[in-house]
Amino acid sequence: MRTFREFVSLCEQTYDKEMGQTIKKIGTGVKVGAERKKTAPEKRRMKAVGGGKMVPAKDYKARTDIGQQRKAETRVQQPTKERGSAKLDPRAAQRKAAMERRAKKAGAKTPTASQLLTKKTKPKVSPDYKPQKPSGNTRDERRKIKRAGQRLVKDMIAGRERPRSAYEPGMSIAMRDREKK
Repeated sequence: MRTFREFVSLCEQTYDKEMGQTIKKIGTGVKVGAERKKTAPEKRRMKAVGGGKMVPAKDYKARTDIGQQRKAETRVQQPTKERGSAKLDPRAAQRKAAMERRAKKAGAKTPTASQLLTKKTKPKVSPDYKPQKPSGNTRDERRKIKRAGQRLVKDMIAGRERPRSAYEPGMSIAMRDREKK
C-alpha cells in the first residue's frame, strides 16, 4: 500500500518501471500507455515527393483532449422524449401483434439466433489481382505527363509534326525554343 505522497511522486515521473508504461504530457492532458508509434521504415503510408521517390507520410497530430474524460452526453444519444412515451396504447399493441402473426404465417419469419450469429462471407478477390504500384510522381507531375500524351495524340490525328521536346513534361518553353533553332 502506497501513501499519497509516494503516489504523487510516481505520477510525476515520465516512466513507471513497475507498470512498464510511458506517461507523456500532451497539451493539457496526460497520455498513459506504452509508446506505440512506428519508426519511419515500419510505416506503410507513403507519399510521393516527386521524381519517382516515395517517403513515409507525416504522423497524425495528437488529439488535444488526451487525458480528459468525455461526458456521456457527447458520446451517447440522449432521449428526446420523456420516459415511457414509446409504449403503445392497448389497441396499437394488439394490431402490431396481429400483423406479426400474419407475417409469420406468410413465411416472413425473423432470423434465428444461429442465423444472426453467422458471419457474412466476404467477396472473394481474384488470385491474379495485382495492385497498381505507386509511380512516385506527385499529382502535378502525373497531370503533366497525361496532358503531354493527350497533346501528342491530338497532333497525330491532326497530322502535325512537332519536335519531341514539345511533349516532354516539365520542359520549359525556353528549352523548347532552343531546340527549334
